[in-house]
Amino acid sequence: MPTNQLRSRREALRHLLLPLAIALAAPAAAQTNPQATPPEAHGDRWALVDKSLGRAGTTQPDGVRRYGFPRSDLNVQLDGVAIKPALALGSWAAFHPMGNDVMVMGDLVLTHEEVNPVMSRLLASGFTITALHNHLLRSAPATMYMHIGGHGDPVKLAAALREALAASRTPMTAPSRDSQPPSAGAGSSQPIALDTAALDRLMDGKGKPNGGVYQFSFPRAEKLSDGGMPAPASMGTATAINFQPTGSGRAAITGDFVLTAAEVDPVLRALRAGGIEVTALHNHMLDDQPRLFFMHFWANDDAQKLARGLRAALDKTNVQRS
Repeated sequence: MPTNQLRSRREALRHLLLPLAIALAAPAAAQTNPQATPPEAHGDRWALVDKSLGRAGTTQPDGVRRYGFPRSDLNVQLDGVAIKPALALGSWAAFHPMGNDVMVMGDLVLTHEEVNPVMSRLLASGFTITALHNHLLRSAPATMYMHIGGHGDPVKLAAALREALAASRTPMTAPSRDSQPPSAGAGSSQPIALDTAALDRLMDGKGKPNGGVYQFSFPRAEKLSDGGMPAPASMGTATAINFQPTGSGRAAITGDFVLTAAEVDPVLRALRAGGIEVTALHNHMLDDQPRLFFMHFWANDDAQKLARGLRAALDKTNVQRS
């Protein structure tokens, strides 16, 4: 057969087979990516999760659905400061879609007597307890922080979480303003009696008001995972810094720095040099990559002075910068 005719037949065969190859490959590619489900497809499922938890969640830009359970029932005092839930008393849970299932991570604020009843119910329903510790010192009443993890059907996990929280006094419906203790601070519309523009400048970030507290979040620059699954900032892996006004330009600060092992000592030294107490150092996850350490802190002083100390510590970490 002449060479030109052979080339023509090969070219015609290629044009016939190419569409078939594409059609066969497309479904296989879709099956190998369990996270390919578009965010809007989760809408009905989130409505069921909302119903199970008795409150609406908020879908974050990274697709994570977050739920807050502020301990507005507690009147916690620390060094004469009435702690608002948004400062250090906010239980939360985050649901990260993984195909038809979700990965759940969260942090539950509990009194001492609530710890084991809540833990028993969580363990019975398949949750994992990944940490249990303090975040604050000298607070009265004392609070503990239980970090949780789970994987599976989101509606079943939500129902199990609500059942576990029922073993505590965590409010499962938003309390009225009149029924809240002085520490409660409902609503993000409360004025922040601080120079927030100065704080933004000093922290090199943009804070957000929430329940009478001015909050900063600084995601790490690396890609983080837990148990081989992505663990984005909305899952509690960003450095959190909170300012609660205490009068005359002063603020109580708390939160946690999310650190690699090499950053722990430099950040600890920077905080202490800035007159900021380090109140806890521990892990929140069991199988995180890279291994992360969470350093909690406290101070009540001139807000801008504290911002400079926090910024000095923040500059020793590998966080995203705008």
